[in-house]
Parts: sequence; structure tokens; C-alpha cells
Amino acid sequence: MKYIVTGCDGKLGGRVAENMLDHVSPKELIFTCPFLNRLNPEKKINWESLGVTVAQANYDNVEEMVKAFEGGDRLYIVSAVTIGEIRVQQHKNVVDAAIKAGIKHITYTSFLGASNPAYEHIYVTPDHTATEKYICEKHEETGISYNFMQDNLYMENYLTTSVMLALMSENKWYTTAGEGKATFVPKDDVARLATALLLGKGKDNKTYLACGGESISQRDIVTLISELSGKNIEYCPVSHTEFFEYLDSVHIPRTATGDYSQSPVPWCGNDMVTNEASIAEGLMDVSSNAIELLTGQKPKTVREIAQNYSYIWEKNITNWKDIV
Repeated sequence: MKYIVTGCDGKLGGRVAENMLDHVSPKELIFTCPFLNRLNPEKKINWESLGVTVAQANYDNVEEMVKAFEGGDRLYIVSAVTIGEIRVQQHKNVVDAAIKAGIKHITYTSFLGASNPAYEHIYVTPDHTATEKYICEKHEETGISYNFMQDNLYMENYLTTSVMLALMSENKWYTTAGEGKATFVPKDDVARLATALLLGKGKDNKTYLACGGESISQRDIVTLISELSGKNIEYCPVSHTEFFEYLDSVHIPRTATGDYSQSPVPWCGNDMVTNEASIAEGLMDVSSNAIELLTGQKPKTVREIAQNYSYIWEKNITNWKDIV
């Protein structure tokens, strides 16, 4: 059996890659990324010395992916970066390449609510809905099996970039989340679930919700960060218009294809406003035991991992590229 992990240069795919090394022989692993020259050279050398095959597989190049995926049986797909039609086409390219290469199973990183029309107004959701639909169509045509891992909002974002933006904004934490709660999920726990699905521990053709085990509001997170950092951060729930204006003021583009040259974060305003608003709407306060069920471990709470990101306020981080 051979397992393929895409996006091994990223923070989620990289975690899955390292996890897989703990479960199967390195010779059974193929790690890919869109640009090999952007992969940490030491990491590449280490993986290859263990026997891992490391290959370039750009989502815009079907034939390159087919070559990289050849000989693989089960594929983990990290979702692409640029929201919109570009990303949907890239995902279709990966699926097409997987089928051409003879892959038997796909695990796809989706988003909470991708299969629920109540979530379709959230900026990132339609891409995942379209991808899930495409994979299901290909399952009907070819028999390729799949698992969808629908991730809730990542907990780390609220311990890193949200904190960073607040500190850059006179200790004011702006959001459209209001008093809503969410089961934010740590990436380590998402990666453990992805690893389990890639290994075949899930039921074929089933969707698993990657949610944290704690329902918590952003106001509670702000209180915790204020306590840990010794900084008096003010929680400031605002309207959609006010949040857009704030994001404009710190040079965050409104669309995924906007100008990011001065943006302190890699996301756009439409993404941030609608994600945060979905919390106020109660859409992110979803309970799921999938992580514990398939990995044997409960997901971490905000308090359990918050101190890992104390360097954000200690070093006064001002750009996402400096976040570890």
C-alpha cells in the first residue's frame, strides 16, 4: 500500500506527512508539494534519507500530478489556496490526476457545512461544495472511494493572527462573531483525523466533521489571551460594514485575488467577514466526536494550546509569514 500526502510544505499537509511516518514504512509514502524549491531543504533531505518519495505536484499541472501519484493507492488532498473558480478547477485537476494514476481512495480536506445549503453564503463554502460534488460524480463513474473531512474554523488562527491584529490595533479585537460560540479545532487534531482517514480507519464514502470538543466564544478567547499576555485586549463586536472598513484600514484585500502586498494576513475581507459572521449565526457551534472516535484522543482546548503562541505578543509579530 502506498499513501500520498499533498501540500507537505504547508502547516496542515506537513503535519499529516509527519504523522504518517509514525504509522507506516517511509517507503510506502509519497509526499508532494506544488513547488519543490519552496520546500524546506533539510526536511526534503531527511524525508528522502528515510526512503520517502518527495515529488512536485502542482495543482495546475495534471500530467505532473499523474506522474507524482503513480504507484499510489490512497491520496490525501489539502485544499488549494486561492478561493473561487481557480481553486475549484485546481481541485478537479487533482481528482482527475488521481483517477488517471490509478488512485483507489481520496481523503479531501473540506469545510464545515459544504454539504448543507445553510452555509452556502459563507465565502469559502461554494468551492468545497463544488469539489465534494465532483468527487461524488467521479465515484459514481469510476468507483473511486472517498472521505470528506469537513473542518471547523482552525483554533490557531484565533491564537495567532487574531491576536496579532488586535495588538496592531491598539489592543482592540474586531469581529463580526458577536456573542456566538464555535467548536474551533486545532490543526494538530485535524491532522490526526486526516491521518486516520488516509490510513483507512474511516468508513468509505462518508463525511467526518473535524470539530473541537469545546464550545467557546471569541469573547472568552480574548479574556484568556488578556490573562496570559498581561495585556488588556478589548473585545469589539462590529457590523459587517464596520469590519470591512477595519480590514481595509490594515490593507487586507476584500477578494481572494486582491493585492496582498501590504496585508498582514493571507486571507481576504470576504473570507474573514463571512467566517466570523457564521459564528454569530450559530453555524460553527457544531458537535462531533469524529476526532476522538478515529484517533482515540480528544481534541485540545483553547487553554491547553494558547501558551504555545505566546511568542505572538512577546515578539510583537506583525505579519503572518513570521508565525511558526
